[in-house]
Amino acid sequence: MDTCWNSTNTSQGHLDSDALRAYMVLDFPQKTAIAVLCSLLGILCVLENAIVFFLILSSPRLRRKPSYLFISSLAGADFLASLVFVISFVKFHVFHQEESRTAFLLKLGGVTMTFTGSVGSLLLTAIDRYLCLCHPAKCKALLTRGRALAALAAMWTISVVVSYLPLMGWTCCPRPCSELFPLIPNDYLLSWIVLIILLLVAIIYTYTYVLWKAYRHTSNLVVYQQRRLTGVSRIRLDVRLAKTLGVVVLVLLLCWLPVLTLMVYSLAASLNEHIKKVFAFCSMLCLVNSMVNPVIYAQRSREIRSSARNCLTRWKNMLRGIGAEGTEDTQKSSVTETEGETKVT
Repeated sequence: MDTCWNSTNTSQGHLDSDALRAYMVLDFPQKTAIAVLCSLLGILCVLENAIVFFLILSSPRLRRKPSYLFISSLAGADFLASLVFVISFVKFHVFHQEESRTAFLLKLGGVTMTFTGSVGSLLLTAIDRYLCLCHPAKCKALLTRGRALAALAAMWTISVVVSYLPLMGWTCCPRPCSELFPLIPNDYLLSWIVLIILLLVAIIYTYTYVLWKAYRHTSNLVVYQQRRLTGVSRIRLDVRLAKTLGVVVLVLLLCWLPVLTLMVYSLAASLNEHIKKVFAFCSMLCLVNSMVNPVIYAQRSREIRSSARNCLTRWKNMLRGIGAEGTEDTQKSSVTETEGETKVT
């Protein structure tokens, strides 16, 4: 794209409104549709991922397991992505809010960071499933809680650094500018696309092998059950989690492939308004992915469902306790009033 950002307003810290018009291509009905979809999907994403995150952290047993540390990282990334993406997307495409160069790059970096962290969390989860299924005897020794936390810290550090490189100075002009993102150069966009593709390829390769092993375990379950060997429940758990997370990866690919395809196309050819509008709506698929992930966990993870039942039981007991205290206070008040009336009589 030939548009450059070296105008007087930009040099003073504000984005050039004339240059931004090339990215704000939605008409009023499309803005309305974007606002409604973002609001509905955003609310669902925030609530669902917050519930999953809370259920894992509120359970001492779950938060000690590396598998659920990675899942909680994914839920946290999707939770933050829902908030940052919806707010930034609606402000830019619907309200056309003008802001400073720094504020825009901060928001764009936040969106990039959360979605990169989401894909990175899926890769760590895939590696965890690989170790549990392919090396069950060494899994606990290889993947301790400390190593899981260190891997998460390293992954999030890389996500933050990569996502905020534009804020550190990697912007367009004199480099060619992206036709999809203001201030973002094509070489940075290409680098980020390559990073995401490498992560997705690693996830696909790992899960292809893991799901093949899961298929072999499933075919052998009947034999194990007949012999009543120990560890059958653990094998069944690993198989169930592998299949669940395989579905998550499939959904991830279906939601991300259209966006990545259009990003790659924007690097090779000039985009018209129609394609830019298609990209705006395809970006909503990232929210769909963030919304689907916690639903899959709730439906297929027995331990998370057990944590949810325990939380509901605790809350019911608390409410019953409060109700019982209220009843006792009412009874005591009634007895006192009755004694007072007797004395008066």
